[in-house]
Amino acid sequence: MFDSNNTKNNPLACLSILVVDDNFYMLKIIGTILRGFGVNKIVEVKSAEEAFTKLRQKHIDIIVVDYSMDMLDGIEFTNLVRNSKDSPNPMIPIIMLTAYSEKKRVIEAREAGVTEFCCKPVTARELFLKLRSVVANPRTFIRTNKYFGPDRRRSRDEEYCGEERRIGEMFD
Repeated sequence: MFDSNNTKNNPLACLSILVVDDNFYMLKIIGTILRGFGVNKIVEVKSAEEAFTKLRQKHIDIIVVDYSMDMLDGIEFTNLVRNSKDSPNPMIPIIMLTAYSEKKRVIEAREAGVTEFCCKPVTARELFLKLRSVVANPRTFIRTNKYFGPDRRRSRDEEYCGEERRIGEMFD
């Protein structure tokens, strides 16, 4: 563990985190949780459009985005970050927050290139685990003709002897 009050021993202290949620209260809750972890650079915005602008203007290390927002939702925003020609960092870790945890929504987020998925009501512990995961275990990125984003496989099964399905897709 680390000491959130000691920036020297806290790997989260030097991170810049962009929080995107159209709900003012959720922005404040997430910001408060992040500050409790010792994160010093938090950029809070209320729309995906504003978030994409901030992403081009500032150095951001991690994005925390809500699934359901007006205009552009979290899935559309993730697609924009991952696939837009003017995206400054298509490989940035994206943690999606949502009150909608049905399997189809989790799959939709994964297919868009979300790095981690966190259900509301979000707990400090759950958010910490997701942050720790993207910082301590960064995932490689995969590009196929249908997908660009973090490798969805959490680990490699050394005993697996089957066909590597992605290999054929990677450069189609």
